[in-house]
Formats: sequence, C-alpha cells, structure tokens
Amino acid sequence: APACGMNAAWLAQLAPDRVPPAVGWWPPAPGWWALLLIGALLAATLCMEWRNPRRRRQRTALRELARIRADSTDPIATAQALQDLLRRYAIAVCGRERIARLSGAAWLALLCEHGGLDNDAGQSLLRAAYGSHPQNQREQWLLASAQFIRRLKPAHAPAAAPGARST
Repeated sequence: APACGMNAAWLAQLAPDRVPPAVGWWPPAPGWWALLLIGALLAATLCMEWRNPRRRRQRTALRELARIRADSTDPIATAQALQDLLRRYAIAVCGRERIARLSGAAWLALLCEHGGLDNDAGQSLLRAAYGSHPQNQREQWLLASAQFIRRLKPAHAPAAAPGARST
C-alpha cells in the first residue's frame, strides 16, 4: 500500500518537469553598463594624460636626469650635462625666443626661482659647466634640476624684452 495515501496514478498526472532557460550574459545589468562607462572614461583620461606633451617632455627630461646621475661622478661633466639638459628643457617648455636669450644672471635667476638652487649653488653649477674648478655640490645640483623640471611651466617663462619681436 502506498504511504500517505499517494497513488502512482496521481504522479503520472503531474506535468513534466520544466527547467527554466539559462540566464544569458546579454544584455548586462545596468550596473555593468555603469562600470563599463567608468572604465572607458578612466582609460581615456589616462591615455590623454600619458600623451600630454608637457608630461611627456617632463618624463623624458627626468629619465635623462637619471642617466646623468648614474653616468658620471665627475662634477664638471655632471654640471655640463645638467646645464645642457636644463637649457634644452626650458627651451622646449617656454620657447626658444624667451629662453635662448637668457644668460648669466638672468638664466641663474630662472634656475634659482624654479629649481630650488640657492644663488651660490647656481653660481657653482654655471662655473663648473663652463670649465672652472667647482665646489662639488653634485647632489644639490641634481635635486635642484629635478625640481626645476617638475616646476617649470610656460607661464613661468620670463616676459619678452621690450621691443622684441614675437613669432
């Protein structure tokens, strides 16, 4: 006798088992669309920042500064390489017409204002770059050069001399 009053005929009258269809991956839920949008915006922002010419120049100059730091312990060679790098970087950032004319005290003032060099270390760098026997302030020059590269922006360039033509 069937237990609990169950009859085999009743079971046969039940509808067959129906398995619901598998849940598809498409279309995604709204949260996934939001995450995709945020990811795309982040990727576009990073790409634009990476391709930013100012940042690219800065990264290149900092890589060259690291090479200078690693290559030479000679203070004269270091000073010459730093002077060349800083001059090229300033010309690239601020333009040839504004930077190329700077020399002596005007160039030193720009270096001191944006590079963290004090006047004595700046004088020492310039003397060493042009062949004089320097005080060995190599580490100070390197640190100040890195600060100069990070801080210099086109707005920091000295104004054109009165009567000078702009191209």
